[in-house]
Amino acid sequence: MTSTPAPYGTWPSPVDAALVAGHTGRPEFPGAVGGDLLWTVPRPAEGGRYALLRLRADGSGEPESVLPPPWDVRNRVMEYGGFPWAGTPRLDAGPLLVFTHHPDQRLYALEPDVPGAVPRPLTPVSAVGDGLRWADPVVCPERGEVWCVLEESTGAAPTDVRRVPAAVPLDGSAAEDRAAIRELTAATHDFVTGPRLSPDGRQAVWLAWDHPRMPWDGSELRLADVAADGHLTGVRTVLGGPQESVAQADWAADGTLLAATDRTGWWNLHRVDPAGGPPVNLCPRREEFADALWRVGQRWFAPLPEGPVAVLHGRGAKRLGVLDPRTGEVVDASGPWTEWGSGLAVEGTRVVGAAAAADRGYELVELDTRTGHSRVLGRPHTDLVDPAYYPRPRARTFPGPGGREVHAHVYPPRHPEHVGPRGAAPPYVVWVHGGPTGRTPLVLDLGIAYFTSRGIGVVEVNYGGSTGYGRAYRERLRGAWGVVDVEDCAAVALALAAEGEADRARLAIRGGSAGGWTSAVSLTSPAAEGVYACAAISFPILEPEGWARGGTHDFESRYLDGLIGDVERDADRYRERSPARNVHRLRAPFLLLQGLEDRICPPDQCDRFLTALEGRAGEEPPPYTYLTFEGEAHGFRRAATIARCAQEELALYARVFGFPEPPVE
Repeated sequence: MTSTPAPYGTWPSPVDAALVAGHTGRPEFPGAVGGDLLWTVPRPAEGGRYALLRLRADGSGEPESVLPPPWDVRNRVMEYGGFPWAGTPRLDAGPLLVFTHHPDQRLYALEPDVPGAVPRPLTPVSAVGDGLRWADPVVCPERGEVWCVLEESTGAAPTDVRRVPAAVPLDGSAAEDRAAIRELTAATHDFVTGPRLSPDGRQAVWLAWDHPRMPWDGSELRLADVAADGHLTGVRTVLGGPQESVAQADWAADGTLLAATDRTGWWNLHRVDPAGGPPVNLCPRREEFADALWRVGQRWFAPLPEGPVAVLHGRGAKRLGVLDPRTGEVVDASGPWTEWGSGLAVEGTRVVGAAAAADRGYELVELDTRTGHSRVLGRPHTDLVDPAYYPRPRARTFPGPGGREVHAHVYPPRHPEHVGPRGAAPPYVVWVHGGPTGRTPLVLDLGIAYFTSRGIGVVEVNYGGSTGYGRAYRERLRGAWGVVDVEDCAAVALALAAEGEADRARLAIRGGSAGGWTSAVSLTSPAAEGVYACAAISFPILEPEGWARGGTHDFESRYLDGLIGDVERDADRYRERSPARNVHRLRAPFLLLQGLEDRICPPDQCDRFLTALEGRAGEEPPPYTYLTFEGEAHGFRRAATIARCAQEELALYARVFGFPEPPVE
């Protein structure tokens, strides 16, 4: 087919905003209950709720939703939420499930195979602060309890929170009685994950860490004996510390304790001696076998009953493999998937997780370790438009300041019928991931195709501080947030322009949360002065001083200690990097998007930022659009919101890059 030259940004595309909004998110939190597989999926068209899906053990039929709207299976533990459900099989009445419901944060029990059964609450509502929250549950039928993380508000401030491993009665006796909840240990740490029982039920392990560290800075593997009355005794640390991150721990079927720790500079899988002896690295590689623990209950490895361990591993992208702990050999699963999400479930010889690739979205995939055969179980990828409208991305490494490596994914514009004018380069948008301790995967994203199919290139930058490339790469951002991330993104954008792949005059930057910070700082910092023609900034951090002084939730309330420094001792750093304090440098147009229910990056900082911008002396502010969304929190979930944001972002680029502005519905 002959391609017709047309100005970049004007190519007609079937990838519209409604399509983007309706296919956001991925399957999460897979698990097995008596042969049945269950997982959660986002439903943007249903108010952004998360549904719990079930695929029956006999494989008959399609996955079915366990609960109708408005049930919303997620929680707010550490605000980002943790594993929200658990279950146990029963011989006569089908499985017993427990789950957290987002609107009230209570823990509920459900018998989905009992006719007429409805969810019944297991935990009470508290009037203190944000109340009681629950995550990372494990059903203990022999004790008639659910063991999980209890997160409890103790006052009105967002940092008035305590967390402790706890046991909730399955009989509902605690539904109106906080005293009926049994705390398994003393609340000796600021943060904990849910306890995992050994196969013989005599020991339990969990992870713990304290302010000001984040779990990827330093955490501890805690081990305890289970007393006859169910309390945890003899609690001790057997791995980890202030400079070592333990990302996950679990028991093998034979009672071996396994943990992913970065003591070598990479999160590798180790066998741990409960008596305190030195851990044994089961597969020493300069690869990551885990990632940043943003949500309690994330799993990057899962022991199989017969001894091998399913692992997610790699440098950058993670792939699924099966590790033989005796030899250290890893055999990778076959198939078209190149990226796997942070969640694995095991049922017999079957391993289940969410996987995607550059030409397919996230699917729920099963690997049968006996045969090596993989198949799609849920949310199968379907090309909703002609794949000729999808970009063909490539992973690249760019030189950054001082010769340091910067990892990125480049998505050039692509259209089956159009190319750009001869001799012209396309506009490019730098996409900055959140975190900042995180990584953006190289997968099919209709949100990216929305722009590339219209003639706008995208480059995702895994700047210094990102995960996937070892601890040293991750710690480049220590004390340097607002510098290294800004420099790395600018270096990639300018390199593309120098190569002739991007139009130097039409570069933009966009991001949400920590990516919103980097985008905003890039408009107000000398380190990126004049690089970008505009920016799209979503639910950002704009006042780091206020954020560090009680302006955010407890989990990240001391995060900036490591990213910038002590808010009092290093006050100059905060002022030098703060977008709100440097509005006098802001010249480029921007779009600012904010959810009004955001507890992580509250909207009042946007208000103060814009007040400062409007009030700067002797100069009119640049053109900007500020949109707020009722009912949206940190990260937009509703289809109407997602669609509106995509349209507004495209309209920004049209105005700045000089092509016809599309209508915003």
